Amino acid sequence: MKALVYDGPGNRSWTDVPRPTIVSPRDAVIRVDAVTICGTDLHILGGDVPEVQPGRVLGHEAVGTVVEIGEGVAGLAVGDRVLASCISACGTCRYCREGSYGQCLGGGGWILGHTVDGVQAEYARIPFADLSTYKLPETVSDEAAVLLADILPTSYEVGVLNGQVRPGDTVVIVGAGPIGLAAILTARLFSPAHIVVVDKAQSRLEAAKQFGADVTVSADDDPRAVVRELTGGLGADVAIEAVGVPATFELCAALVRPGGRVANVGVHGRPATLHLEDLWIRNVTITTGLVDTRTTPRLLDMLVAGQFDTGQMVTHRFPLEEIMRAYDVFASPAETGALKVVLSRG
Repeated sequence: MKALVYDGPGNRSWTDVPRPTIVSPRDAVIRVDAVTICGTDLHILGGDVPEVQPGRVLGHEAVGTVVEIGEGVAGLAVGDRVLASCISACGTCRYCREGSYGQCLGGGGWILGHTVDGVQAEYARIPFADLSTYKLPETVSDEAAVLLADILPTSYEVGVLNGQVRPGDTVVIVGAGPIGLAAILTARLFSPAHIVVVDKAQSRLEAAKQFGADVTVSADDDPRAVVRELTGGLGADVAIEAVGVPATFELCAALVRPGGRVANVGVHGRPATLHLEDLWIRNVTITTGLVDTRTTPRLLDMLVAGQFDTGQMVTHRFPLEEIMRAYDVFASPAETGALKVVLSRG
């Protein structure tokens, strides 16, 4: 079969690899019907995630059809259409019992496209399939569902819930890529007074307005002045970092009010400066996190109920075999306007 293989920093190939098989009794093998590319995949290609070794099949967001199941898998059958979560959960370790699936000690956590082969392929092995897949209703399209594999729960859990967004808050989201846009959608569920979005790309600021941002500001202007004016000089109640570079983290720390919360979502490949000389006296809470995907069932219910629309996030569509071109498009959003790209089985 064909798969997108990481060949070391800066290198990838769509090439032949062995078709996956059942390795553990709790495995399932899916035929990949729809898959997308994540900013984390770009971080891997940039060399920011050294745990990923050359030869690894990338990808951790997919919708597929079950074609084989291990003898230890309960609740799934061949032919089921499922969402494959970006997080795998053993279900029995201390962290899984607490719902912190991202920190699984039993061989799960973020493993797809990281420490085991991922889903940017014609077929994929899904470990702990009974707890790491979700059956999809017929009313939900592959394209809508695949965005619940990672970006929606990540933005919701690591950004909005960790940031404790409350009614009436002023929320600043730094970065209007897919994670930032998903943070707008899910922050709006809590009725904040203002959502301010900061980005360098005008096309992404326009997208932020369409997703529900009240105020947009270019990073090259003066976001601090905009937020101060909006809040009577206080600063933001919540600042969500959705990029993963030092400058955006430091900007979030500067934008938040005393007693406010900074929720870091971005994947960082370099150190960022923590200005404790300014922050120590301001009662600021800073959170980090890897998504647990514990909210995926609830988000799926909200999607079915029409509480939010993920379709507007998809800007480009490709057949799976054109994934090399899709990577080029996704990696150059300033030129292409790409938000999320979806690749589908032909």
